[in-house]
Amino acid sequence: MVIHLGLQPLVSLIAGILILLMPRLLNYIVAVYLIVIGILGLMRA
Repeated sequence: MVIHLGLQPLVSLIAGILILLMPRLLNYIVAVYLIVIGILGLMRA
């Protein structure tokens, strides 16, 4: 079983987690978006 991780989804997940560590309302919205895009991208890979 080979797991291939794309760079963009991984960066999106990391960015989302970092934004959640410095919370504000807009940051939460952006973080959720980035995490969802990252997870979808990793599932597709």
